[in-house]
Amino acid sequence: MNEANLIFNTVIILLLVVFLLKSVVIVREATAVVIERLGKYNRIATSGFSLLIPFIDRKAAIINLRVQQLDVTVETKTKDNVFVNLQVSVQFRVGKDQVKEAHYSLDNPRNQIASYVFDDVRAEVPRLDLDDVFAKKEDIALAVQRNIHDSMDEYGYHILKALITDIDPDHKVKESMNRINAAKREKEAAAEEGEAKKIKIIKEAEAEAESKRLSGEGIARQRLEIVRGFKESVEDFHKSLETVTHEEIMQFVLMTQYFDTIKDIGANSKNSSILMPHSPGGMKDFQEQIINGTFIGTQMKDDIGKTNPTRKKDAE
Repeated sequence: MNEANLIFNTVIILLLVVFLLKSVVIVREATAVVIERLGKYNRIATSGFSLLIPFIDRKAAIINLRVQQLDVTVETKTKDNVFVNLQVSVQFRVGKDQVKEAHYSLDNPRNQIASYVFDDVRAEVPRLDLDDVFAKKEDIALAVQRNIHDSMDEYGYHILKALITDIDPDHKVKESMNRINAAKREKEAAAEEGEAKKIKIIKEAEAEAESKRLSGEGIARQRLEIVRGFKESVEDFHKSLETVTHEEIMQFVLMTQYFDTIKDIGANSKNSSILMPHSPGGMKDFQEQIINGTFIGTQMKDDIGKTNPTRKKDAE
């Protein structure tokens, strides 16, 4: 009898434990539990402690209330007939007040959200060229987000953000785009290089012109000083030697200048060669040429004086 009572009490205790376990529900934070009674919706249990009627009530589903992300890859065609793969990331969550709608309205919410993404992306992208798809991906994402939000909100799913995280054209198209960009860069580089050469040539021409201008000014000043030196030399000779004529002084100065010129030519290492008489006879010929030139000039002045005294006076 005692053994029977012991067995009975043990069974009762086990039933109570099972009953207790079936009666208690612990709901974690940021989740909600859908409770059904005899197969019919009863209530939503939020985070914390909750009780059920064993074998009558049951946990139908556990709904995640945190923000979730769904990644969808969509293949579509652009306006200029280029096939691209777009990676779309949709961030969504279930509204705390719409847990019932989220559970009972959609059988597979992730697949249904993906279907909306496919439909919206394939409606937006074919309106744009490939370059515009890259440039306006934010606009495409906003359009997808707006359209999905309007469609899923009534089912308890709030679309928080839609992001286009990757745009991947066909590899041949990418190679073509890279070649086009490389050609553009080479064109720009060639233009910049040509502009640099142009500036260099202009600057060199300006520097050469400035150099020639300064050289001309130097030569002009040099000649002016030579003439001034000739004048002073003639005046000094005339003061020292009154019997020497102007013509003889000029002949001497010209001979001196001649030999100074020969000396400068020999001292300049840039000169390659020069042919000139070097014998005493050659020097005599050169002196006679100077004397003859001086004599002809004097004779012409005298002839002018005989024919026209006024012009002779002006010449003097």
